[in-house]
Amino acid sequence: MVRMSAEERRESVVRAAMSEFAHRGYYGTSTEAIAKRVGVSQPYLFRLFPNKPAIFLAATHRCMKDTVQMFAEASEGLRGEEAVHAMANAYTKVIAEEPERLLMQMQVYVAVAAAEAAGDHTFGEAVRREWMELWDAVSVPLEGYKDTTTFLAYGMLINTLVAIGFPPEHRVWEEIYPSARAKGRLEK
Repeated sequence: MVRMSAEERRESVVRAAMSEFAHRGYYGTSTEAIAKRVGVSQPYLFRLFPNKPAIFLAATHRCMKDTVQMFAEASEGLRGEEAVHAMANAYTKVIAEEPERLLMQMQVYVAVAAAEAAGDHTFGEAVRREWMELWDAVSVPLEGYKDTTTFLAYGMLINTLVAIGFPPEHRVWEEIYPSARAKGRLEK
């Protein structure tokens, strides 16, 4: 049996935490569930991370970093409208193939809002830094503030529609993907 290094085990904890937090949220996820998913004890989990907030922030960082990397790779060498389409297609593929990433993003926003409402700004400060990296990754190839705002606004709309369960053929998608109606794939 090959033993994992502490860094490999740490990464497996982050991936497991992303899955647990995606489905149960910050407050509904126990460190026991994360440890069990990874196959380690809770004391070992706390040797890798000092506490649950640190695990959540590491999972948040991984989720955001993966999304930033996806946008950067999709738009590499492209600018303007070509970059918009490449990044939109890449994101659409990710949320179809990795729904937990979308769920994790949504849970991050909920956790930040709840913490901020309680006067704890730790999550909010960290997530705002991560979000600015996302903003910058999108802004550079889109070459403009308005384009970045529009692109990310559509992304949040798509996140919401997917999260609340609108199927791809529903008419609500028409304005986002108008060509789909012409092809008869949208509900009337």
